[in-house]
Formats: sequence, structure tokens, C-alpha cells
Amino acid sequence: MVYITGDIHGDLSRLSADKLKFMKIHDTLIICGDFGFIWDDSKNEDKILRNLGKRKYNICFVDGTHENFKILNKFPAEDWNGGKARNICGNLYHLMRGQIYTIEGMKVFTMGGGESPEAELRFEDDDSERLEIPTKEELLSAVNRLEQVNYDVDLIITHEPPSKTREFLLMQKNEQFSVSALNAFFDELAVQCKYKKWYFGSMHTDKYISGNQVAVFRNILNAKTGLKI
Repeated sequence: MVYITGDIHGDLSRLSADKLKFMKIHDTLIICGDFGFIWDDSKNEDKILRNLGKRKYNICFVDGTHENFKILNKFPAEDWNGGKARNICGNLYHLMRGQIYTIEGMKVFTMGGGESPEAELRFEDDDSERLEIPTKEELLSAVNRLEQVNYDVDLIITHEPPSKTREFLLMQKNEQFSVSALNAFFDELAVQCKYKKWYFGSMHTDKYISGNQVAVFRNILNAKTGLKI
């Protein structure tokens, strides 16, 4: 089985063995961004990653906006379920941008990243902190892979939602709304792609937007049905 949850932000209790005791060997849990356990390259962090990698099931994540990309990007990419993924340790994987994987017979398209709310505080010449924003090359590569499967996938897993969905959620909270290039890219993807479920985590809420778009945060969902575990 494939399961989905939202941003973890380095909260180990969210991945406790007791909380995930329903998961069986070869099952997969996918985190929709802001994994947060690859941050300071410390011995304690290494211990946590190794313990997560020793689980009998796969723990996978797309990158969010709050990751240490300098450390994350050092992990080598390897072939995994039909796409490229970074093997962090054992059964722990980073699902890379614009990849399509086959997991439990489902075609899963992934696109991490987004624009951090703190972006406007950075200096113009400070590129080191902008790795959270997908590049034009990454977006074009994603389009090429989608073309190869005729824009037909089962699941879309992202950190950010399409801009229309983001606007809808922020309007409900009376929060200011801005559109990034990635959100606009996802608007086009929502039109072009045939998909059964689209899960995203950046909005920090658990909400069914429509029959096929789902905001996920603390819930753990069955990826195929969208139902809460």
C-alpha cells in the first residue's frame, strides 16, 4: 500500500513506529515536502536517518521549501522504481523533481520545491538559499517525462498546490495571496494531466479540495482512495 502525509518539519513523533504500526513490509509512506531531518549533518541527525532507513517499509519525501539543499543534494541519485531518487539510507528516499515512479502499480509524478515566504528577505546575489525554487530546466524536464506517458498518471505528489487551489485556501483564511511561477505551472499541469489524486502539503491543513485534489498535513491517507487511516 502507498500512504501520504504532509510536512514533517523534523518532528520524529510523526514517524514513530507506533504511529506507523499499520504499515507492512514493502509499503510506502510519501511525505509532501519539508521533511526536515536533513538539516545540520550532526551525529544525532545521522542516527535518526539510519533508524528511519531501517524500517521494513519505504519512507519517501519530496522536498519542500525548508530543507538544507546543500546537504540534501550531496546524496547521489540512483534508479528507483522507474525514476531517479536519492537514497538517503536504507529504505529512506528523496523523490526528485519531475520524476515519474511506478509504485504499487501506480504511476506517481513528483515535483518538490516552492518559493519560501522568507525569499524577499534575501540578498539578490545570494543564490545559495534559493535552491528551493525549481529551475526552468527542472520544469522542462518534468514536461518531457509527462509527454512520454501522454500526461497520464495516477498520482501527483507536490509540496505546493496549483495557484487556483492556493488562492481558494488562503481566501478562506483571509490571508494575502501571491502567485509563484511554480503555482502557475501547476495550473497548467492540472489542465493537461489526467490524474486520479493530487496531494500537496505546503498549506498545513487537512482538506479535500475536490474529488481529486487533497491538502494533507497531519493526516495519513490511503494514496489510492484519499481516505484517512
